[in-house]
Amino acid sequence: MRKQVKYLLFWVAIILVACGGNEQANEPEMENENIAAATPQIIRLPMGYIPDPQYAPFYVAVEKGYFAEAGIELEFDYSFETDGMALVGAGELPFAVVSGEQVILARAQELPVVYVFEWFQKFPIAIISKAEANITTPEDLRGRSVGLAGFFGASYVGYVGFLETNDMSLEDVNTLDIGFTQVDALLADQVEAVVGYANNEPVQLAGRGEAIEVFYVSDYIDMVANGIITNEKTIAENPALIQAFVTALLRGLSDTLANPDEAYEISKKYVEGLDDSRRPVLDASLAMWQAPDLGVTDPEAWVQTHEILLSMGLLDAPVTNLERAYTNQFVQAAQP
Repeated sequence: MRKQVKYLLFWVAIILVACGGNEQANEPEMENENIAAATPQIIRLPMGYIPDPQYAPFYVAVEKGYFAEAGIELEFDYSFETDGMALVGAGELPFAVVSGEQVILARAQELPVVYVFEWFQKFPIAIISKAEANITTPEDLRGRSVGLAGFFGASYVGYVGFLETNDMSLEDVNTLDIGFTQVDALLADQVEAVVGYANNEPVQLAGRGEAIEVFYVSDYIDMVANGIITNEKTIAENPALIQAFVTALLRGLSDTLANPDEAYEISKKYVEGLDDSRRPVLDASLAMWQAPDLGVTDPEAWVQTHEILLSMGLLDAPVTNLERAYTNQFVQAAQP
């Protein structure tokens, strides 16, 4: 119960920020369309994490001028205190990088956010252990100590989804809140396994020469991962902006997948002090972005994600009109 209360308090804070509003969001649009078209629109994009090579598709799209061609000047917002979900839900910003389960939780709180681009096609959460711990099947986690950054967010939802898919619950595992110390905690044997991001903690541990076992949540359940959200007002009043943004990002993602060497070199211009030691982060991310149709989100994945949130008690009731939480219209229109 305490874990659920902590998670709900997190969402209360989100709602308070969203309800605060912003007078600028209600200002009338520029009447002179020619001036608007000639002047790039500055868009601040909450990223949810520090500068990192995993953001290569965005860096490539900026560096190659794709956003500029779309009339957009993109500013990356890495500040942790900025809540992209609340700002987009309140109409203060048009876009943010957000994980799919957060969209469903937001819709349950009547925030009119809409997911328009699935960047990560695989839910990027993993459970990692030392090879010497002999945790080779999900069942081996029973009774073991597992470190979690906190009982909130994508890591928590992905972890519980993984357990439930393998006929387990939190009560079957000794789950500990260790903050963002997964690598050090595992190496120091403070826990027997940790929950982290598939393109982060396993990469760091392998880089330190540690033999590991990894369970990828996406191998067991299809949940909606990180992507781009907007809001219903922007869809209704400025769909051209969404189309321009999605098209530019799709070009950046396509180029990154086609030429990761180039993408990593471009990333060095945007990530201070980036050297080749972080290249495995990009390599680990590439497979999670691949799809027959880049950016398209699967309705069935939304259903599964919704069911996990219900079973966890993070939703008081089913979200009505779940299909309004996402759309593929802009991605499909941007496909070459």
